[in-house]
Amino acid sequence: MLSAMRTLLLALALAGCGGKQAPVPQNLEPRQVRANELRAVSDFAAIRDRAERSRALFGEMARVITHPRCINCHPNGDVPHQRMTMELHDPPVVRGPADHGVAGMECMTCHQDRNQPYTRVPGAPKWHLAPIEMAWVGKSVGYICNQIKDPKRNGGKTLAQIVEHNGHDKLVAWGWDPGADREPAPGTQAQFGELTAAWVESGAECPEETR
Repeated sequence: MLSAMRTLLLALALAGCGGKQAPVPQNLEPRQVRANELRAVSDFAAIRDRAERSRALFGEMARVITHPRCINCHPNGDVPHQRMTMELHDPPVVRGPADHGVAGMECMTCHQDRNQPYTRVPGAPKWHLAPIEMAWVGKSVGYICNQIKDPKRNGGKTLAQIVEHNGHDKLVAWGWDPGADREPAPGTQAQFGELTAAWVESGAECPEETR
């Protein structure tokens, strides 16, 4: 016991006098969280390599992006999905020429600007489908990442506008307040916005695109 204490004290003395210190791990795994939580930006600070940290941050963002609350409205086709099992929308609807449905069956005909507790119909301001260029269903995380960065495939947005959209858009906010007994996206919109900002600040790097 005394020998161990002497070793510890010697190590501390060397550190205080400029002696050799134990190397700091360069790429620590972020802490584990529950399925309904998000890691904080600070959880990725131990990843010293900027590009690797950026990719890790997007990986955390992807836990929101690929959650059914979000991905259901980014179909790779003309019909939205619904429920956790990503079933095709019932009753049958199509995106229409402006992603708001077709005459007589527009999205806002049923989906109001807020959730309807009695009918269980979800709602938020400007309810509509994401443009087909922003399809996420069936895409890899790497593909979605590059898509989000590309103004030709993200609705003409800059990265700064993506940060604002993810952190403050009211339709995006519905993902955390879906009403009825629906499972919300992990974490909070504020956390999602903070992760997006940190991803952009670290270079907006993307995981390897697999498809």
